[in-house]
Amino acid sequence: MVTLINATKPARVRHPEKAHRPDSATLRKPKWIRVKAPGGQVYQETKDIIRENNIVTICTEGGCPNIGECFSKKHASFMIMGEICTRACAFCNVATGRPMPLDPEEPVNIAKGIEKLGLNHVVITSVDRDDLADGGAQHFVDVIKETRARCPNTTIEVLTPDFLRKEGAMELVVAAKPDVYNHNMETVPSNYLTICPGSRYFYSLRLLQRVKEIDPNMFTKSGIMVGLGETRNEVLQLMDDLRSADVDFLTIGQYLQPSKKHAPVKDFITPEEFKAYESIAYSKGFLLVSASPLTRSSHHAGDDFAKLRAARVKKNN
Repeated sequence: MVTLINATKPARVRHPEKAHRPDSATLRKPKWIRVKAPGGQVYQETKDIIRENNIVTICTEGGCPNIGECFSKKHASFMIMGEICTRACAFCNVATGRPMPLDPEEPVNIAKGIEKLGLNHVVITSVDRDDLADGGAQHFVDVIKETRARCPNTTIEVLTPDFLRKEGAMELVVAAKPDVYNHNMETVPSNYLTICPGSRYFYSLRLLQRVKEIDPNMFTKSGIMVGLGETRNEVLQLMDDLRSADVDFLTIGQYLQPSKKHAPVKDFITPEEFKAYESIAYSKGFLLVSASPLTRSSHHAGDDFAKLRAARVKKNN
């Protein structure tokens, strides 16, 4: 008698650090959060280009609600250095665990994907790679260089980790001259211990400030989520902190819970409240503000970059 052994590997747990947590309560989404299901010919073409070039996107890995809209315009935000993050933020849908070694072909593959998609503006982000001596900064540089070589007219926006305890890492990326340097604050200081325990609020703030000190002409950008229990005054203080670091562009969006194991949504912020945040942020001196329930760091990034440049020209005239 022959005994057949099932050699299929068990499915990898996406968030092993959250697997044993009790399910958190979920709030019913209000009508202003609803989005159309993704689909259509261009959407599929975008997916095919991404797959054929071995590209990872934050659109997919992060569970972005705007993926249908963006892929249908052949827009995508690239996530480099693999699919596995070394941190375990309570809000994030990106898989956590021990990452694979860096793919030396990734910078070329990213540049090819950008060329095939015909992107005029590209957002390049990454997982946290605390396992690397430079946090992956040189890999960012390599992707920027390959993109510049293959797509010289494409403007580049980087959305980097904080490179915590990686001396000189941010400076490497700034020296590569991206057009926009984005680093998200994510939430207000009082939430850091529970929402992003691997990060440090004032370290992130200082990183953004240092970018501007090194290159005053480089656009800087940061974003936060609301609906995590923060108070209005905390959000306003965060705005002041970012302005003290001379940040140009602020994005504010509604936090949406990826699973019942993630941090719960404490409340849904109304479109009217987002509009009020936008008005206040402009009054504090930001060149550009995007604040709405479905605002995400990379959403409409190309159009926003054009607005950002125009706002600087207007300010300086």
